Amino acid sequence: MSVSYTAVGWNRQKKRYDFAIAGFCSLYLLLFIGLTAVTNPDYTFETALIRSTSTLAFLLLHVILAIGPLCRLNSKFLPLLYNRRHLGVTMFFIALIHGGFSLFQFHSLGNVNPFVSLFSSNTQYHSLSQFPFQALGFFALIILLLMAASSHDFWLHNLTPEVWKTLHMLVYIAYLLIVLHVMTGVLQFETHPVFVVLLGAGAAVLVTLHLLAGSREIEKDNARFDTVEEGFHYVCETSDILPNRAKIFCIGVERIAVYRSEDRLYAIHNVCKHQGGPLGEGKIIDGCITCPWHGYQYLPNNGQSPPPFTEKVSTYDIRISGTKVWLHPTPYPEGTERPGVYIGNSI
Repeated sequence: MSVSYTAVGWNRQKKRYDFAIAGFCSLYLLLFIGLTAVTNPDYTFETALIRSTSTLAFLLLHVILAIGPLCRLNSKFLPLLYNRRHLGVTMFFIALIHGGFSLFQFHSLGNVNPFVSLFSSNTQYHSLSQFPFQALGFFALIILLLMAASSHDFWLHNLTPEVWKTLHMLVYIAYLLIVLHVMTGVLQFETHPVFVVLLGAGAAVLVTLHLLAGSREIEKDNARFDTVEEGFHYVCETSDILPNRAKIFCIGVERIAVYRSEDRLYAIHNVCKHQGGPLGEGKIIDGCITCPWHGYQYLPNNGQSPPPFTEKVSTYDIRISGTKVWLHPTPYPEGTERPGVYIGNSI
């Protein structure tokens, strides 16, 4: 979180993260090309590079798509989420190398413009076995380009979070295009079943993770709070909320995070203004509610980001009767001061 735009604010964590990415990618490419040279000496370096970068990019895309649901299922994966955009940009450049060398090897040696050749050399869109699969990869690469080019917070701020998030959700369209690219491309020529198994296993893992994470969210959304007094809903016991942590409640259309800060409880809107992160899954750091996704912070008593930041979220009334926590789901305007309530006070 910064008041000014910088290219990359590398801290120790980011350096270690990027070093691990670079090391893994380099080792993967070297091993793939080396093993190809030993087991298939007839392959050219260009062909080995095309295949190694394609499999590496596809593997990284699976990791990227798995990070989100893994974080919803287990907070230990959150460090991966903090710098996921670095991994996404890396994946795009590897995919770009694959696409560039493929375009050069298969479409640049004739008299036709390579991009024209890409779309005109095969027009059998009606045939499954002869489908022009390279076009699918091209459009997937365009989506990845748009995502990589707009990954910086400058674009998130100027496009608005809603537009930015919608743009980056296109990654699922890119994934579908790439799966079809593989199915109508390499799987038409490779007869060994291991390729089909790997492709199916990757898709199955992603679908399963997203369904598990989604079912957990549906559980929260469908939780019922039938005990109501004067508009306040009984939601939990005071002992259910750990110090400097929160519990999330969905009452009607409101997703609310109830935080315990020192000896008080506060209630704020659960959705971070940055990328819609779940504030209730974060913790209080230096007196501020800190989003677990990218570290955006809000004061618990008014939902405002500490100066000079200007982000604000809604606040809610909360009260305690004995050990019971009661929550009013009507939001106050964003940034409205609410005193919270002392734990142990009866009303």
